[in-house]
Amino acid sequence: MPLSTIVTGRKDVTMPAWPVPEERRTVTVLFADIIGSTTLTERLDPEDVRALQRAYFDTVAGVLRRWHGVVEKYVGDAVMALFGARRSDGLDAYRAVRAGLAIQRALDRRPMPGGVRLRVRVGIATGEAMVDLAAARDGGHFAASGAVTTTAARLQEYATAGGVVVCAATHRATAGLVDQHALAPAALAGKALPVDVWRVTAAARPRPARHEGPLVGRRRELATAQDQLVRAARERRPRWVSLVGPDGIGRSRLLHELRRTVRQVDGTPVRWGVTHCPPYPEGSLAPLADLVRDLAGVGGTDPAPLVRRRLAALVDGLGRPARSASTVAALAALLARDDAVSATRGAAACRQVLLALAARQPLVVAVDDLDRAAPELGRFLHTLFAAATLRGLPLAVVATHRPHRADLLPGPTDRCCRVALSPLGTVDSGRLLRRMLTRSGRPAALAARLLPLVAGIPGHAAAYVADTGRAADVRAAGSPDAAARPWPTATAAEPTLPESVRRVAGARLDRLDGAGRAVLMAGATLGGEFTPTAVDRLLGWSSGLAAAALGRLAGEELLRPAPGGRYVIVDPAVRRVAYDRLPRAVRAEFIRRARAYLAPTGAAQGDRSPATGAAQGPLADPGRRPEGPVRRPAAPAAATAVARRPGRSAGHANAVPHAGGALAPASTMVDQGAAGLDELSGPTGRRRPPWSPGFVPAAVAVPSSPAAVALPPSPATPVAVALHRSPAAFDAALPPSPAVVTLPRSPVAAVLPPSSVVTGGSVGWTGAPAPPLVAGPARPRAA
Repeated sequence: MPLSTIVTGRKDVTMPAWPVPEERRTVTVLFADIIGSTTLTERLDPEDVRALQRAYFDTVAGVLRRWHGVVEKYVGDAVMALFGARRSDGLDAYRAVRAGLAIQRALDRRPMPGGVRLRVRVGIATGEAMVDLAAARDGGHFAASGAVTTTAARLQEYATAGGVVVCAATHRATAGLVDQHALAPAALAGKALPVDVWRVTAAARPRPARHEGPLVGRRRELATAQDQLVRAARERRPRWVSLVGPDGIGRSRLLHELRRTVRQVDGTPVRWGVTHCPPYPEGSLAPLADLVRDLAGVGGTDPAPLVRRRLAALVDGLGRPARSASTVAALAALLARDDAVSATRGAAACRQVLLALAARQPLVVAVDDLDRAAPELGRFLHTLFAAATLRGLPLAVVATHRPHRADLLPGPTDRCCRVALSPLGTVDSGRLLRRMLTRSGRPAALAARLLPLVAGIPGHAAAYVADTGRAADVRAAGSPDAAARPWPTATAAEPTLPESVRRVAGARLDRLDGAGRAVLMAGATLGGEFTPTAVDRLLGWSSGLAAAALGRLAGEELLRPAPGGRYVIVDPAVRRVAYDRLPRAVRAEFIRRARAYLAPTGAAQGDRSPATGAAQGPLADPGRRPEGPVRRPAAPAAATAVARRPGRSAGHANAVPHAGGALAPASTMVDQGAAGLDELSGPTGRRRPPWSPGFVPAAVAVPSSPAAVALPPSPATPVAVALHRSPAAFDAALPPSPAVVTLPRSPVAAVLPPSSVVTGGSVGWTGAPAPPLVAGPARPRAA
């Protein structure tokens, strides 16, 4: 692996800039081709063809650079570009679509040599590719390899002149952001089945998100923000409130709840003006125009006469009547986005209107996703806040943004409040999942399976629930979803990572430097809790180099410190994306090094699933599907258990090794104080029952304190495992896929076939086969 030497003072420190030269990444590919180029070149002189090509390529390349695309290659008169090849912001597909539309407009406006008018078709596809990070630059041929590049080239053949068509994955990634119209399925060369195609016409105007159901787990944050708004109205001193958190944490949902609950203060109505900053807005002050629309009640498609009447009603009585006409004209020009001069005048008029409204009644100006806005909008808000402070007006500014945006807040610090949104706790996450599942018509029992995956992030929960519903619809229709998904179906043990969650996690990874990404990839391979020494071994670094990177990642809340100097990756989605990006060869090398490092201690704490962090026995086999490794049954170094009765069928007995491997995680949780287990200890000193094909215990002891036990499926045979129960009846619904169940005291043994319900009872540890408690058939539970 390539290393670089960093000179620091008097000694050299060897530090890898980036140990993985290639990655498996989700990229969006744009393919643009000239219509009728062969006929055109036949009738033109070669020098004229060269001049035409130069003008065409300059135009297209300039547009691609503005949208942060990379020209991978020129093929004749066609251009292939990559988005998200080196760095992703989670909006790669959107940028590619906007670039495709901009290419068409730019070619229509630019006069070409000889008066030739060029017509171009654009096809855009999103999917997995192997990307050479060093070659992912303009002119870097063969930077990406994968079916997605061919798909984009085939798709452009189905576009009309001047049109842009996209695949299903790109359609899903840009839903709500661009206007799209479905076309007839296209039979692409090399594809077994027709693929769905959409035609994109324009960028969509931002629409307010729909928020249904009660707010869960945000009472403290809501009360803090409400208090700031109430104090601004009562004291007539402006307040600036920042709602801060990562994508999907619920910033917009909390803003919606604030607007719903703060309607009046001490009987005085509170007026709200809310705007949303879309990604890459058309103009620097476009969100300000949407703020004026919200205040005036103007729709995006309202005719001009109606717009002027409502603007006149907005400014009526706010100032001298002689200036009302000019104010209305300036606001109308701002909404029409005529030019930069009109936008500047409209912004000044908007500021005066907002100050006049605040003088009449308490006013809240809310900006959602302020970190997406241009600097001009931030300066406008700061100027507005300063003017309201000088005049002593009851005005509040509420802004939502991600944590990496610096809070350069105006005014005294006592009037600027930063409300940080943390991930929800386990209880609140479970409540939210059950409500979402019930509202979508899915079994509430699925919450147990999804709970460890969402990491307390409401956006992740919504994405998993939506994917669960779509998967159920596909199964009900009897049609595979592989043609529409860029990622193959995951195993039952690891549900498919939703595309929206994958995009967010990938963007978080790409905001890190090379060392941070390398550490996360190594940690994802180790799984669970890992030490700096283990990361150093995997990456081939000198001892102690990983500690600094791990500390920085913990400061950014990507890692959580654990006892014993260990670390845990906080978000399972980040863990899985980091693992999935590793090429097979690098992953195999990481696993070889990890096994060599962990060999002296046997089964290690780090032997975890890259998806959930659940224990899985020895490290994963490098042969894998993109959603997770393909696991081979572990050698029975730790305790395993299958309930067996004398006289059971040979087929049931032959399943002992399989079930034992599946239950190896539970067996590592042996109670150190359990009676009769003193003589059972493994090479690491852990207490564990013996295992052999002819002698298996009837149950596996687990700690007497509450514990989370991962129960993988056992499709062919029932499995016995000691669970903890309270004296009261406790039903644990166990679907065929793994469930993570938190159980109270009093160990019991139960036979757990797929989709069964544990019903009660208590038995002690035995060293020989004994009849266990048999669970009854599955029955539904109340949510």
